[in-house]
Amino acid sequence: MTTRITADLLIPGRGEPIRDGVVVMDGGEIGYAGDAAGAPETPDADVVHVPAVMPGMWECHGHFIGLTNPDFQVASFESTITQAGRATADLAATLDAGVTSVREVGGLGIHLRHAIAEGFISGPHIYSAGAVLSATAGHADIHGFPTDVVEQLAHHGDHLGFTCDGVAECLKAVRVQLRMGADVIKICASGGVMSEIDHPIHQQFSDAELRAIVEEAERAERIVAAHCHGKPGIMAALRAGVKTIEHGSYLDEEAAELMLEHDAILVPTRFILEQLLGMEAAIQPYAYRKAVMVADHHAMALKTAIAAGVKIAMGTDIFVSGPMYGRNSAEVALMINGGMTPLEAIEAATANGPDTLGPQAPRSGQLQSGYDADVIAFDTNPLEDMSVWGNAKRVTHVWKGGELVKQPPAV
Repeated sequence: MTTRITADLLIPGRGEPIRDGVVVMDGGEIGYAGDAAGAPETPDADVVHVPAVMPGMWECHGHFIGLTNPDFQVASFESTITQAGRATADLAATLDAGVTSVREVGGLGIHLRHAIAEGFISGPHIYSAGAVLSATAGHADIHGFPTDVVEQLAHHGDHLGFTCDGVAECLKAVRVQLRMGADVIKICASGGVMSEIDHPIHQQFSDAELRAIVEEAERAERIVAAHCHGKPGIMAALRAGVKTIEHGSYLDEEAAELMLEHDAILVPTRFILEQLLGMEAAIQPYAYRKAVMVADHHAMALKTAIAAGVKIAMGTDIFVSGPMYGRNSAEVALMINGGMTPLEAIEAATANGPDTLGPQAPRSGQLQSGYDADVIAFDTNPLEDMSVWGNAKRVTHVWKGGELVKQPPAV
């Protein structure tokens, strides 16, 4: 089936917007995207007119883990089946908001994506890491549990983290994720906010362990995404060949220069820090203290990266089931507030997304001939109206793989 979208404004994802644009989709592929004057004739197409059309957005730091309690120790006592059930609602809300692709850096999406592909549940395309690799006592460990319990949970797929120590264990951990079909490998190269005893600044994994993980991933044509708050972890991860830095709270000019040298991408996740600062009553005191500690540094790091010209991709780090899902594009507004132009922020949310998968990247994130027909429309010009970001209701249409999965209700 052929669909023809006519738009007052076409935003291609990368490049200048086009007034009076047309997108033609033939099945799951874009056949044409450009100005109306050059568009082919499509007499049998379904025609839709919208104020603004652009590529479906990419959430590059997503989690589908079905938690209602942000305490991972408490959540570990719940059934994974229950959590997966909740995650199905989060998947649907994400797609409804115009996010057609998610790079899931740890979660249940590595399993749920099969049910999406089979049409049993609604959701975006999922490119998953499986579990998050962590050193013992690291960010993805559960510090209140005995180590053997944590290891058992990980090997049965009942915990987000997978602890490994020493080069041999790190190699095995990478291979376990590849065995599940991981598209990317996620590691914790520094401490974090939601974990109990580790410090966000401290480096986790030794240099030798980091190199071993990256080299093993590269053999399978996967890139490594590194959770990093502190500068020591950022620098060590980049030297080891990591391609995406997640959070980057203590990134400075020297770290930004190294990111440029290594052609690395920053996924800043400003959204989740903004949310955690308003959740003092809901999260553990240690987590709230650490969120407050890193928040200002994170805001400055984002501005530093933008000013230096570091490549940035949109990611939110949403992990608590419920109303946060579907607000993913609020990160676009936060990137604009950090110094990006609206067009640059849209590029971070679309065209830059596939680049965070390296060799596993699909032809997606741009309105170009031959690219995946993942396309969304807004009720107004998103370059001028900031109120669209974070508001799923302003997304009027969503096409995933050329299939219309959201449209305005019939009047």
